[in-house]
Amino acid sequence: MAAAAAARAAAALELEVAVPRDVILFRHERGPFFRLVGLFCVGQGCFWAALAHFAFTALRPAPAPAPGSAPGADDPLRGWRGSGELGCSLIVAAGCVFPLRAVRRVTLLRGGATVAISTHGPLGLGRGPSFTVPLRHVSCRAHRSEVPAMIPLKVKGRPFFFLLDKRGQLYNARLFDITVGAYRKL
Repeated sequence: MAAAAAARAAAALELEVAVPRDVILFRHERGPFFRLVGLFCVGQGCFWAALAHFAFTALRPAPAPAPGSAPGADDPLRGWRGSGELGCSLIVAAGCVFPLRAVRRVTLLRGGATVAISTHGPLGLGRGPSFTVPLRHVSCRAHRSEVPAMIPLKVKGRPFFFLLDKRGQLYNARLFDITVGAYRKL
């Protein structure tokens, strides 16, 4: 009898998930914020690039070391010179990658078997990529009530997590929980 009840519940769940048209489950448009972050990252990248250029061209190397001492031991800028290039690269890379991981829209497509996920563009410029994946390849790593700010979403075959901001609008919470918000082993 328990098996029959479980089968009826599973059939009812499949009927509920099989939507007749596309349904937007989540939306959070943050274009102005990501454009501001992109502007900051570009500004920081230019600053660090100029600083690195200055360090390699205008600063004179230390005088030749005294005989018997370790080479480069007297150069106070020895470790600092390369940090400008590293800082420039890391800040601009963060400005490009973070908006690509922030989800703008999640849409359950007709039939309920696939999901379209849209993100913001790199540096906040324009709309980012939108891709379609089967629902079985999407796993929410934490329930939306358990996380303070961002809901981590893992997509099979994609590195890192996609992040859904909890300040975004959830249009159909129950449908979200049983489709995209469900934990699956990938």
